[in-house]
Amino acid sequence: MSVIKQLLHYLNLESEVEDFDKIHQTIEKDIIFKGTNLWILIFAIIVASVGLNMNSTAVIIGAMLISPLMGPINGIGYSVATYNFPLFRTAIKNLGFAVAAGLTASTGYFALSPVSTAHSELLARTSPTIYDVLIALFGGLSGIVAISSKQKGNVIPGVAIATALMPPLCTAGYGLATAQFQFFFGAFYLFTINTVFIAIAAMVVSQLLKFPIITLASESHKKRVNHWISLVIAITILPSIYFGYGLVQKERFNENVARFTKNVSVFEGSYLLRYESNPGTREIMMVYGGNTLTEDHKLMLEEKARDFSLGNATLNIRQGFSLNESSNSEVDNLKLEISRLNMQLAESERKADSLEKKPLLGEALLAELNAIFPEVVSCTYAETYLYTMPAREQKRVAQVVLTFENGNPDQENRDRIITWLQRRLETDMVQVLFDTE
Repeated sequence: MSVIKQLLHYLNLESEVEDFDKIHQTIEKDIIFKGTNLWILIFAIIVASVGLNMNSTAVIIGAMLISPLMGPINGIGYSVATYNFPLFRTAIKNLGFAVAAGLTASTGYFALSPVSTAHSELLARTSPTIYDVLIALFGGLSGIVAISSKQKGNVIPGVAIATALMPPLCTAGYGLATAQFQFFFGAFYLFTINTVFIAIAAMVVSQLLKFPIITLASESHKKRVNHWISLVIAITILPSIYFGYGLVQKERFNENVARFTKNVSVFEGSYLLRYESNPGTREIMMVYGGNTLTEDHKLMLEEKARDFSLGNATLNIRQGFSLNESSNSEVDNLKLEISRLNMQLAESERKADSLEKKPLLGEALLAELNAIFPEVVSCTYAETYLYTMPAREQKRVAQVVLTFENGNPDQENRDRIITWLQRRLETDMVQVLFDTE
């Protein structure tokens, strides 16, 4: 029990809550868009639009940091929690003004910009899901807790980056400027998610911290406000749950496709060259190269796809190139090329084998000569080149040095030895040197 009390003590915020009057003044000041706030809003819109247009993450982050849109959204949540309806109307009016200004400026910019390609930073803000709800909710909780605390730290800039209010608003402007209304509705829905759940977070924290209720409201009025809040939450969150479910299904489909294609990358002598998958239509396009895949092979692939939870997917199997369908002339040319390469390989192997055996040739010559001429006791063999003047011709010469026991042989035996070496080495270019021990 003492552990729970200690834990609750650490989680308690009441000791660090700022003076309620200061909190009220801060929120009220940030709601108004005039002077400094208005100019900062305009600059942030232009910066965010340029960043999205150039696909620059750093520029977009800068726009999120300088954007003052968090002010009126926190004001909406705070005013609902304290039943301060005049402040609520002011916050709604200023948020509407900010949204209109953002859409107008971003639409004008994208209409004038020569670059109209939808880069990844734009596309990332057109398909909101339940995960964006969680980001907005917990980001908003962080923001209102920081505003309410004496120890504000550097939370607000982080919340501005995480919740990303300005980029989806500018992406909606891009959709209007390029008449791509699916971009407009997707991005504006993401902006709505962020707005609603940041406001909800501000309302919840304001109630938990027991901010003083400035305007008296009847119980029936409070119930009506709560009903409206519940309705807004339901309308906002239900589509995001549907889109989130779709996102999970797409990711699962892509994972199954990756495992399936890895398993059938080599199939019946054919190789998977590339594949593309479309989770929306659940279609898989596969391009194979090698042996032609028959209809039976394609049925086998469809059967194997069921093992990877892809039974309801459509396989579109295409033949990139087929060895079976090559013309006779192409096959003959391939055979001739293979034969030529085999001959080159055999010749290279023969030369390599000859080079390896040359050092052993002197030993073989000594053994054979000693059987005929027992007086031969050593033999040196080498191959060199003979150069002659004036033409400077070069001739390959086999040079042999023979050492005899008990003196050199006579001329007749020398001639016999030279003739034998010429036949043995299969060349007339043999130079023999006779030596004695």
